[in-house]
Amino acid sequence: MAKAMEALLAVVLLLFCGEWQVVRGEFDYRDALSKSILFLEAQRSGKLPQSQRVKWRGDSGLTDGKLQNVDLAGGYYDAGDNVKYGLPMAFTITTLAWGTLDYGKELKAAGEIQNARDAIRWGTDYFLKASATPNELWVQVGDPQADHNCWERPEDMDTPRSLYKIDKDTPGSEIAAETAAALAASSIVFRFTNPRYSHLLLQRSQSLFSFADRYKGTYGGECPFYCSVSGYNDELLWAASWLYRATKSSYYSNYIIQHDDVKAYVNEFNWDLKYAGVQVLLTDLYFQGEAQFSAYRSNAERFVCSLLPGSPIRSVKTTPGGLLYVRDGANTQYVTSAAFLMARYSDLLSAKKRTLSCGNTLFKPNDVMGFAKLQIDYLLGRNPLGISYMVGYGSKYPRQPHHRGASVVSIHQQPRKIKCIEGFMNWFHKDSSNPNTLIGAIVGGPDKYDRFVDLRTKSSMLEPTTYINSPLVGVLAKLYRMACKTNRQC
Repeated sequence: MAKAMEALLAVVLLLFCGEWQVVRGEFDYRDALSKSILFLEAQRSGKLPQSQRVKWRGDSGLTDGKLQNVDLAGGYYDAGDNVKYGLPMAFTITTLAWGTLDYGKELKAAGEIQNARDAIRWGTDYFLKASATPNELWVQVGDPQADHNCWERPEDMDTPRSLYKIDKDTPGSEIAAETAAALAASSIVFRFTNPRYSHLLLQRSQSLFSFADRYKGTYGGECPFYCSVSGYNDELLWAASWLYRATKSSYYSNYIIQHDDVKAYVNEFNWDLKYAGVQVLLTDLYFQGEAQFSAYRSNAERFVCSLLPGSPIRSVKTTPGGLLYVRDGANTQYVTSAAFLMARYSDLLSAKKRTLSCGNTLFKPNDVMGFAKLQIDYLLGRNPLGISYMVGYGSKYPRQPHHRGASVVSIHQQPRKIKCIEGFMNWFHKDSSNPNTLIGAIVGGPDKYDRFVDLRTKSSMLEPTTYINSPLVGVLAKLYRMACKTNRQC
């Protein structure tokens, strides 16, 4: 009885705080949504379009792939460096596409649907180039060690643009399957606006999935920066789930059932670990009448229960200020991805008028969404330091993101090449605000005690990544809709 009362009080508190924020209108979710997508334009590699909105950036990586006579210009830099990594880039596109699919109406109402589609296509166009040859996928461009030993804006980089690929002899099921998932999810995004392109994405997704499944193996070439420690079974299930949603083919449904991992109890969702995403995605299909996916519902519920305050099976701790804290090093990536899955699961519960049972404690859909909202509000400024962890949002935000392009004067302002060591001496170690504002970037965030130091040398706190922002887009779109209903200010 005491535990049940404690749980009730915890939920009431978080919901009261969450609703107070909406009623008082302290956060402009539409502005945050717009900026969260805009950040991705700062991460673009290749020939920038005339529609480019981040004006301090310039063309870069135009000859990527030339060493092997392939065209690998385009795509995204993952974080504050100038390397293109296939696994996190694909996860970025998959989660961005998911948010665009399930919150498309909200994105359209906010005037951001085309920007979201453009961001997705910047990634999918690159993946089509990288997978042009059957049973082969280019998975990385750039030498990470050489790149990390220099501090150069992408327009100036002269470190080796080394190329890495997977094929039948050097398999990499994680990356191939994640890329297949990205293309499958994106094919649904473009199904009605660009049917030919959608069909091309779907065909390539199916080909990559077959490659990933037929030639199983873990690729270690992206270590030590993106080592997959979870194996490739989660990515194969993830890709099959997206292909089933895209095609409704019994082949993929049977694959999921035959290769399911129903005992995969997890409490995080990230570029390496996809089980929670699979579970929520298939629970959605289960609630739509796909009874064959019933086992995934209990796992999805267990995932959400592992996060909620007051849940008897809660396993993820929070900072004193209430932020979910999984581990050191860009912890905000786990926050935004968890918030997205909680937002989606609350939608599923609401649609079916159901509650969530965590042991002997019941949570309503609003309880689940209330905690997701609390996480996003923390990132936007409702935290002990009163700082927004989204750059350019609010009046108090990080001024020194760990980001080469943003921390070195724009090439349009100073066309002279700024070389490797000069970048470190004159820009990296300069204790002042970055000359270019990296609008919309969510940085790595505070430590487990809510402490934060705004120095670009603190990469774990100050470095942004594309996959921190990509799940955030869907959550912010939903919060914008909620604010519209509450305040009628849209």
